[in-house]
Amino acid sequence: MAPTTHSKFICFLREELAISDSSIAFALRHREQNNGPLPMILWQYGLVTLQQLDQIYDWLESAKG
Repeated sequence: MAPTTHSKFICFLREELAISDSSIAFALRHREQNNGPLPMILWQYGLVTLQQLDQIYDWLESAKG
């Protein structure tokens, strides 16, 4: 993910899905350790619902252009 897209994605998580900064930071730390996709890490740790996960993947698909 390009740096600009990554920043927009983090803003989407905060503003549209109301994911807390601490939850995002937690998921980012685990992504570095596990090298997994951020949306799946958020879901695996119960930080987003399945519906929110769908919204995340819809956003990522639309961000591809």
